[in-house]
Amino acid sequence: MSIKLFVTDLDGTLLLKGQQVSQENIDAVQAAVKAGVTVTIATGRMYQAALPVAQALGVDVPIITYNGALIKSTSGEVFYENFLPEQVVADVVSFCQEKGWYIQSYSHDELCLPARTSEAEGYENAQNVKGRVLGWDGLKTHGEAVCKLLSITSGAEETEARIREMRAHFGPGLAVMRSNANYVEIVNPGVSKAAGIRHLAAKLGIPLDEIMAIGDANNDLPMLKAAGHSIAMGNAVPEVKAVCDAVTTTCEENGFAKAIYDYVLRG
Repeated sequence: MSIKLFVTDLDGTLLLKGQQVSQENIDAVQAAVKAGVTVTIATGRMYQAALPVAQALGVDVPIITYNGALIKSTSGEVFYENFLPEQVVADVVSFCQEKGWYIQSYSHDELCLPARTSEAEGYENAQNVKGRVLGWDGLKTHGEAVCKLLSITSGAEETEARIREMRAHFGPGLAVMRSNANYVEIVNPGVSKAAGIRHLAAKLGIPLDEIMAIGDANNDLPMLKAAGHSIAMGNAVPEVKAVCDAVTTTCEENGFAKAIYDYVLRG
């Protein structure tokens, strides 16, 4: 088995939540790159928030960000971008304002906020980024180069209810999905981590059977299925373990590094 592209999730896979990337995982990435393997991160995070993690690896890697809407390397090379139409941004923001729902956008990779709310501050702290308050009108008109919109809820039940309402209102012209219990993500149809892998593979000229993906959560399932080979973390949910070719050790035990040594460098 020859692997040329290795795709990893972030939290629960490459790094423990709230922690830095371990030296063991950094060493494994550098060993893989030295062996001619392209290592990439696939995340729902904005590029600005994912960049420090990628830079910690010490190599110039492409990053699949915004769940596949923007693929850009640590050195700034853009491989792919898929922006929401400006009118769609304005329409979605207006809809959420009328409903009394919090929503934020990302224009030119800048976090844009309607107000400094508890949702905004919680997100800023979690992602280690600082947003700019534009007000509701500013959010509607500041629609250039927006990869995605994010509505933050109080929990899974409210998240699912918002998704149903938004899908009913906007129809197939938008992809509205849950990325965790509190997040409703709005992107263009066809945008996903799986599609991001396919776009990057095509750009690099790598066939799918030379791609391996690793992850731990339900939102990793599409990319794990899209790759020719897949590895589940030891801490992965049962659904992920069920579809993967192999299971490595847990994130706490640096299962990411073990997977590279076991299935990429020895494969």
